[in-house]
Amino acid sequence: MAASDTVPAVTLHAGTALRGWGGLGVPGREAQGEDLRALTEGVPTLSRGMGRSYGDASLPPPGVTAVVGTRRANRVISFDPDTGLLVAEAGLSLREIVDVFLPRGFFPPVSPGTWFVTLGGAVASDIHGKNHHVAGTFGAHVQWVVMRVASGDIVRCSRTEHPELFLATLGGMGLTGHVLEVAVTLQNVSSPWIWREAMKVPTFDALLDGLETSSDWEQTVAWIDTLATGRSFGRGVLMRGRWARPWEAPAHFPPAGIEPVVPFNAPSFLLNDWTVKAFNELYYHKQVFRNVVGPVTPRGWFTPLDAVHHWYRAYGRAGFTQHQSVIPRSAGREAVRTYCETLAAHGGTGFLCVIKDCGAEGDGLLSFPEPGMSVALDLPNTPDTPALVDLLNEMTIERGGRIYLTKDTFTRREHFEAMEAARLPRFRAVRDTWDPTHRIKSAMSVRLFGDEP
Repeated sequence: MAASDTVPAVTLHAGTALRGWGGLGVPGREAQGEDLRALTEGVPTLSRGMGRSYGDASLPPPGVTAVVGTRRANRVISFDPDTGLLVAEAGLSLREIVDVFLPRGFFPPVSPGTWFVTLGGAVASDIHGKNHHVAGTFGAHVQWVVMRVASGDIVRCSRTEHPELFLATLGGMGLTGHVLEVAVTLQNVSSPWIWREAMKVPTFDALLDGLETSSDWEQTVAWIDTLATGRSFGRGVLMRGRWARPWEAPAHFPPAGIEPVVPFNAPSFLLNDWTVKAFNELYYHKQVFRNVVGPVTPRGWFTPLDAVHHWYRAYGRAGFTQHQSVIPRSAGREAVRTYCETLAAHGGTGFLCVIKDCGAEGDGLLSFPEPGMSVALDLPNTPDTPALVDLLNEMTIERGGRIYLTKDTFTRREHFEAMEAARLPRFRAVRDTWDPTHRIKSAMSVRLFGDEP
């Protein structure tokens, strides 16, 4: 066993492969335990949480077969109800935080599309949500982190303690060290329900108008139909929400609901333009009235796909990826439209295409969002997908945008470096200071950052 493969003698996760959420897998195993300090002694190559990054961000580089799994290190260390400050181990998931703290009037300050994300993963990806234009990224609410760096030392970093390491860790994809503990300020909410307004919008321009004029809402997002043609191109559903006021919320706590399971991988031939077009028709017309207003559960609002376990199996055995980019506001609205038209023209068949309004750039040296429109789309893994990703990346580069690394599978190094030409040198300098030999790395860092396998 190579030195980089050395891990403590603890329970190993059953199975012969480590997988990303999109279906990409490599030979390997997780070393899991309740003591992250013990697990990370010897500085293993990589830590991973719940494996919800779509591509290879949480997969080890070639030749490494053992990584640290953090999920069993999920203790709450302290919580201050006066300030909302939560201190917890890196393996605590957002779902566990919601289950424990929402009944007490607190909620994560930022929620992505799944709660099956650990605190360590939330920091590494610097996750964002429907409220980015109001609350920024998750990192904006992180007060400090404790991590084991490549030297083996355990370091606490914040905006005042080792600030460069702290900022490189926010959105740094786990490449600056093994996160052990996180201190984050939770949001105090007025009720455990969301007050939502959903509007059917017949055209693409009207959809963007709706997003741009909804900035006073705490949460905004839009689903668009990329396969609709002619005057209906870009039709969709604009959704905006906020925490319901006590008198607007139902008297009872939101129910957990039923969580069915997709039992097997769907046959690949079932996913094509015809079936997706039929799905889009049903999704658009399932809302009978043009406007629907009222309370909904946080689960239904923030994480609707969490209600269907193993939903990725709908994409078949080959799996899927997601391409998420942000088109800067300075590039103009037409750039967003052209981007979506290109997707439709090249047969990017997928069930999901979501547009969100992004606010100010985060503190993290490689954090994803910047002022503009984020476009996220699921793409099935086919022989043509890498070429489509190349095309979308080239359009993103031309418009001065960037991609979300947590969702990426196929981006080439030259495209990544072109997108991040202004920010990457600073990140590299910090990483080289703390880990000059790049002891901590991943399959993604080999692909995009030029690390040696």
